[in-house]
Amino acid sequence: MVTKTVYLQDNEEMLNVFGPQDENLRMIENEFDVSLVTYGNTLMIKGQKAKVSQAYRMVQELSEQVRRGYRIDRKGFRNIVDNSRFYTDKTEAKTTIPDKDNEDSICYTIKGKKIAPRSKNQKKYVQAIKKYDMVFGVGPAGTGKTYLAVAMAIAALRAEKVFRIILTRPVVEAGEKLGFLPGDLYDKVDPYLRPLYDAFYEIMGAEEFHHLRDEGVIEIVPLAYMRGRTLNDAFIVLDEAQNTNPEQMKMFLTRIGFETTTVIVGDITQIDLQNKKQSGLVQIRHILKGISGIKFIDFTGRDVVRHVLVKKIIKAYEEFEETTAKGTK
Repeated sequence: MVTKTVYLQDNEEMLNVFGPQDENLRMIENEFDVSLVTYGNTLMIKGQKAKVSQAYRMVQELSEQVRRGYRIDRKGFRNIVDNSRFYTDKTEAKTTIPDKDNEDSICYTIKGKKIAPRSKNQKKYVQAIKKYDMVFGVGPAGTGKTYLAVAMAIAALRAEKVFRIILTRPVVEAGEKLGFLPGDLYDKVDPYLRPLYDAFYEIMGAEEFHHLRDEGVIEIVPLAYMRGRTLNDAFIVLDEAQNTNPEQMKMFLTRIGFETTTVIVGDITQIDLQNKKQSGLVQIRHILKGISGIKFIDFTGRDVVRHVLVKKIIKAYEEFEETTAKGTK
């Protein structure tokens, strides 16, 4: 039997972590087969070592989410439980951001939720965007690469550090040719750009987004439309960069003007080009190696902030690809 102690900051945090009538504590006891004892703002967790470690991480995650301004409903509680079970070794458990890093908050959503990095790599990513003129975020789906870049762009716009936001991505046809889709060119490319709208809707709301887009303050355009432009005083995000070819990547990177922050994000495991070896994102790391003012941040499955199943799927793929690679040697 072992005991671990959690110290909560104040009564409000305690009430939110414990839940209505200590509902969260009872569920933690049932889920992890531990005993919880409270003394004021102190929570003691008793039980077998492995179970206590899982429950301890669970309470820490609950406490962190509360301090960031999130409301924990039953679905959110379930996801945190699954995350606590999924990561078992000490290295993975340390990916949670410590309490002292709450100053890394970026902005708030339209519903008042605080947006802040939730893993070590996300924190490095946000800090890099603040420090460097050009940042590459490379890693699997669900790691917050695009979402955090959009949040940083909106924060920079509201602080008048930039005067426009430009989001772009390559239009890669996957089975259905653009020419056969209905409507004009904007209608044809809209399905490819639609995923970029989601973060704006969540953070600033559809009404403000459409107003700023109509005013030209926010642009969401296909990558081909970037040719010939020079972009000053802007925050630029290139999404799905793994689907650029080397010529497109060079064209994009040479659009950058003065007082501009550029973030390039992509996942080299999801290249839709016919010749995957010709991805501009794969090639560019070698070309730009050693150039000051540029930073590469690599994300892993540990940084996934979507449903815990996404973590499991990514980890399964990583193990499968590793096994396959060994088998072909």
